[in-house]
Amino acid sequence: MNHELYIARRMTLNNERQKGSPSLTVALVGIVLAVVVMILSIAIVMGFKGEISGKILRLDAQLRVTNAALGIDDNYATVNGREVLEAIAEFGADFTGKIESMSLVADKSAILKTDQDFMGIIMRGVDEGYDWRYLKSKMVEGVEPSVSDTASSNQIAISKTVADRLQLHAGDKVMTYFIDDKIKVRNLEIAGVFETDLEAFDNAYIVGGIGIVQGVNGWNGDTGTQVAINMKNPNDLESDAYQLYTLLATNTVQRESKNLFYVTTTHQNNMPFFAWLQMLDMNVVIILTLMMIVAAFTLISAMLMIVLERIRVIGNFKALGATNGSIRRIFIYLTGKLIIKALIIGNVIGIGLALLQKYGHIVRLDPTAYYMPYVPIHLSIPALLMLNVGIIIVSYLTLLGASHIISTIKPTATMRFE
Repeated sequence: MNHELYIARRMTLNNERQKGSPSLTVALVGIVLAVVVMILSIAIVMGFKGEISGKILRLDAQLRVTNAALGIDDNYATVNGREVLEAIAEFGADFTGKIESMSLVADKSAILKTDQDFMGIIMRGVDEGYDWRYLKSKMVEGVEPSVSDTASSNQIAISKTVADRLQLHAGDKVMTYFIDDKIKVRNLEIAGVFETDLEAFDNAYIVGGIGIVQGVNGWNGDTGTQVAINMKNPNDLESDAYQLYTLLATNTVQRESKNLFYVTTTHQNNMPFFAWLQMLDMNVVIILTLMMIVAAFTLISAMLMIVLERIRVIGNFKALGATNGSIRRIFIYLTGKLIIKALIIGNVIGIGLALLQKYGHIVRLDPTAYYMPYVPIHLSIPALLMLNVGIIIVSYLTLLGASHIISTIKPTATMRFE
């Protein structure tokens, strides 16, 4: 053990003639608060990003295959689901193993009407390949609708927002108007009511069998507006989209098909949400920077107080031949005790509050503004380790600079200092 560390371990943070230093207590509290704020900031932002991106990845297709003419007209901008499926099976053998679920989807604008009110929505028709797991977990009433590729199934699921506005419940029937060149009416049965807290979905969509939309449009069982594909690993969607586009283009050339397909990812289709999530990253950077600055100034103040309370000790060290560098290391080690103590207390409080919110949902939010009813929390061990290491590094650099004040202290002046 080097002698500087040995001496620092023998010394106490408080002056031996004082029971406690208010300045050091304030410094300790300041550093602890900074650590707590940084831990909660990271946990909350990671929670928001995980929850919102998770909702979008489950409610919208991770990969969406559409006709390149989409937007021109419903009857021309359609996708043949069988052709996409056959193309993937023939030209994408390695791609098939990456797919978790695949569904033919048909969207069509409609109007729900009751005796009291009406509301414009989008009818999302899905086939038997649709992944209902997320919506099932969000059902607040009833069950998921029975999905069939024929027009015989007339069950739908609506959001709680739509149900409350139109005063509907599971088991009720609602008149649904589809408008093209003429009005087509379907009497649909509400099988279940869901609540995802994602306003863009809850306010816009009802979900049912694709046969309803195909029957209204006069399409066959292989026709829809998109093929929705979810991947087993959604972390590399850009690469997966490129691979899918390539194999579909190969299919078009090899089979001399007249259909041209366009492949997009959920990030492209929901850019406002992901742009907002990226802005949260900048907010965290700003908060961490400000808290690091607060902690740095607090540490400087703490070291100055420790030095001022031990000027005679410094003078004695110098009179005995100790170098400025050696004395600086002693006081850096000594102030390091304060840092370690603050980190331990800060981590215990910060992680404790985060866990309390994670499982207790104490702090509530307005779902219409934040897309969830409570502040989400995600604790990442790597992120916490990186944060603590970063605090230690910044603290050491701060103390390294602040300790230069020791070199200005002269033994002749300190021997008479009281």
